[in-house]
Formats: sequence, C-alpha cells, structure tokens
Amino acid sequence: MLYYIKQFFKLFVSSVLYWSFAFCFFILIRYLGREQEQVDAVQASKVYPVSEYLLFGVVLGLMVAIVYTIVEYVFDKFLSKALNLGLILLIKSLIYLIFLIFSLSVMAFLAEDYLNVDFPNHRGWWISNKIFWMVTAYFIICSLLFSFIRLANDKFGKGIIFKMLIGRYKNPREVDRIFMFLDLKSSTTHAEELGHLRYSQLIQDCFFYLNKIINKYDAEIYQYVGDEAVLSWTPKRGIRGLNCIDLFFDFERKLKRHSKYYQKKYGIQPEFKAGLHTGKIIIAEVGTVKKELAYHGDVINSTSRIQEKCNEYNESLLISDDLFQKLNLANKYEAISLGDELLEGKTEELKIYAIHKR
Repeated sequence: MLYYIKQFFKLFVSSVLYWSFAFCFFILIRYLGREQEQVDAVQASKVYPVSEYLLFGVVLGLMVAIVYTIVEYVFDKFLSKALNLGLILLIKSLIYLIFLIFSLSVMAFLAEDYLNVDFPNHRGWWISNKIFWMVTAYFIICSLLFSFIRLANDKFGKGIIFKMLIGRYKNPREVDRIFMFLDLKSSTTHAEELGHLRYSQLIQDCFFYLNKIINKYDAEIYQYVGDEAVLSWTPKRGIRGLNCIDLFFDFERKLKRHSKYYQKKYGIQPEFKAGLHTGKIIIAEVGTVKKELAYHGDVINSTSRIQEKCNEYNESLLISDDLFQKLNLANKYEAISLGDELLEGKTEELKIYAIHKR
C-alpha cells in the first residue's frame, strides 16, 4: 500500500509542476498579446502586472493536476485491463471536458472578483466561447505531450528519451547493466494443453502482474520474446535494497496469490524461472523505421544461458558469481553454490548460485 501511495504522489507532484508551467505559459502568451485585442475603456484604464495573471495559471494548474492525477492513476492501475483503449479514451475525454467547463467557470468567477474584469461565466458560456475551445485544444496537446513523456519513460527508462533526443546513443556506448531473463516454466506443455489463443491470454495475465511491480523495483523492461521477459537495471538501482532479487519473489508471490483465478480460467498455476547476471554491455540506437535502444554483448547471452540452467537444477532463480559478489543477501535470502558451469557457447566457466528465501 505504501508503494502505491508513493507512486500516486510522484505522479501528483510531476503533474502539478507540468500543468502549472503549461497554463502559466498559455496565460503569458495571452498577456503579451493583449494589446492586439480590443478592450473597452474601463478594462484598458487599468493594466495589471503579469504576475497577477500567472497566479491564476498556478491555481488552474493545481486544479487540473489533482483531477488529472486521480483519473490517470485510477485508469492505469485498476481499469486498463478491464476496458479497451477506445472506451478509456472516450471516458477520459468526457471527464476532462466536464472538468474544464467547471474549472474555467470557477476561474472566471474568481478573476472577476480579483481583477475586476468581466469574464464570461453564465450558463452555457463555453459552447460558443472561442477562448474555452482554445484552452481545450491546448489541454489536449499538453495532455498528449505529458502522456508521451510518461510512455517514453516506461519504455526506455527514466531520462533515456532525453538522452536519445540529444544523440547520446547515436554512437554505441559501453555501460554497466544487470539483466534478468524471466521465462515461464513448462511453457511447451502449457501451450499444447491450452492452445495458442488461451496460452497467449495466460502470458498476458502473467505479465500484467509483472508490469504492476516494475516501477516498485526500479526495473526496466528491455523486451518481450514470446513467453519470456527481459528486464534490466543500472547496477545502483538493481543492487539497492536487493531490487533485482526482490522483484522475482514478489512476482512469484503475486502469481500464487491469484492461484484460484489461474486454476479456474486455465487449470494451471503458472510458475516462472529466472537468471540474473551483470557486466558491461554495449547500448546503441538501432533502426530508422522502428527505432529502439538495443543492447549487445556477452552479458545478454550469458544471462539467457544461466536461466536455461534452472531446468537442469530444478531451481527457480539462478544468479552469476559476478552479481553475487555485489549483493548483500544478509538474512533475507540463502545462496546455494552450484559450482562452476561451462555455459553453452562459452569457453570459460562461470560460477552460479541458486537463491532461496529464508
């Protein structure tokens, strides 16, 4: 619960900053262009400083941020799985339209009292008011931009989209990363029993709960490959609080918590296996039509091979010695050495450990 509260307030703070800036910018443009508009003699006789108008931009930004945060959070966390995208967009649009009518009417009332300027706020004023529809169009554009920034952060990781914009990864760069290959156990058997359609639905249901905890453990989804998910961390984020280990066991716990649902719908209890490894990797932008960040290097292949060893040892989570040496498992987890392994395609042996909860 504490995690969800934290996520809500992080979204709220970013929303307040974004929408306050957005509406202050809009008001500033309107203020600078006021001389181009016709005003009556009473209004022209008293010109208020721009700070007086920007105050309303901050208040409006705060009002919009409150509603925006609640709507986006509720839909993202609770309704995204139950409703299709078109219906979600329609419901959101109606909510925001009603709120804009209400909030701008309130702002017009306050502005009349504070600035002694006649603003339209009678019943139905918004239907034919050009300023209202201008603000609505501006809100839609800003909302799309904010959504793009959030989606880009979810896809590439926090701050990565800015680095891509300035060409940080135009040329390949060497970075340190922790990788996890997460794969469904007995996937071939499940696919044969369920059929392709129901099997795909099973994968969707499993990864839905994985996505709900990604941000909690500062992980990034690198890619999905069939019934496998590839996750990554910077060393600092992955090691901090044992995020790279905790994520796996939290995901496992969520699947078991919904065991009745899986048994009723699919007749099975899904279980996953995972391999973890760390090291230097090359990151670069690839493609022009469908541009994305790609990782290249031995760490990727080794992590995949470590995960494949789970079947051989009948274990759920295996990690490399390189990562084990950086972790402080303390009394939370037990590491069982499985000795040195010569992974497929490798010439040097790699020591691996099985991780169990104490």
